[in-house]
Amino acid sequence: MRDQVLELRAESGGIRLDKFLAGSLEGMSRSAIQGLIAQGLVTSGEKPLAKSAVLAAGQMVQVVLPEPKELELVPENIPLDVAYEDGDLLVVNKPKGMVVHPAPGNRSGTLVNALLHHCGESLSGINGVLRPGIVHRIDKDTSGLLLVAKNNMAHQSLAAQIQAHTLTREYRAVAYGGFSEDAGTIDAPIGRHPVDRKRMAVLKEAPAARQAVTHYFVEERLRDFTYLRLRLETGRTHQIRVHLAYLGRPVAGDPVYGPKKVLTELHGQCLHAGLLGFCHPRTGEYMEFSQDLPAYFQKFLQKLRREAF
Repeated sequence: MRDQVLELRAESGGIRLDKFLAGSLEGMSRSAIQGLIAQGLVTSGEKPLAKSAVLAAGQMVQVVLPEPKELELVPENIPLDVAYEDGDLLVVNKPKGMVVHPAPGNRSGTLVNALLHHCGESLSGINGVLRPGIVHRIDKDTSGLLLVAKNNMAHQSLAAQIQAHTLTREYRAVAYGGFSEDAGTIDAPIGRHPVDRKRMAVLKEAPAARQAVTHYFVEERLRDFTYLRLRLETGRTHQIRVHLAYLGRPVAGDPVYGPKKVLTELHGQCLHAGLLGFCHPRTGEYMEFSQDLPAYFQKFLQKLRREAF
């Protein structure tokens, strides 16, 4: 694979180079963009540009994307909490703090590293070498149940169920504030944040936004917080976190979508994937698994209940 060269055209003038690239290079972080500029890999008329350069209308910008370095996946003997396993799939209870698949900055200690040790070569390859067996993912600081496919047949069947919205995914969360209704639905499209490319956002007018539907049910009202059960109809990146923040009721402890004064005692969002249901890809039998709340979640609920009196 060779370096990739992109030709970008500024449709309107007066925009800074770094902001122009952030809006043009889908999925690339600002730090990565700044790195390209610092290396002289962003040019116009064969001259390197500074990040503060202001572009003219119609100006052409060339961006060289270096050949990506392949990450070597190493099996690691990391204990897995397996809720179910057969020849086609696994249901794994992922702990809070574990990254699902390797990426720059997280090359080891991930669920994939553990799966490679546990399953050997018996993992589907549909999602590529960096995500073997991964049918869907949950965030690093979200705990709970995750499906893993051992072969491509199982992967295709489970992915089709996700696409058809027939795979059951239910979460538990503690959110800021109160809810006047006992149940409700959040139907608001989600896309990449227009400024901060590491975040997602509700974008009603953006063409790249995708339909996102979350159903919520109030389990318990606590002082300043609400304990919720949430069911996904779709599965967009950060969907529950973005939807609750959109309501002005972000997930407690969320360092990205919550208030600036984050609840550090939770070490990330108070969100748990507690129930998973699907039709087995080989037998067609409906199977459902549930996972109790982890200790950190229960401890936080107990604290809130004490403060309510």
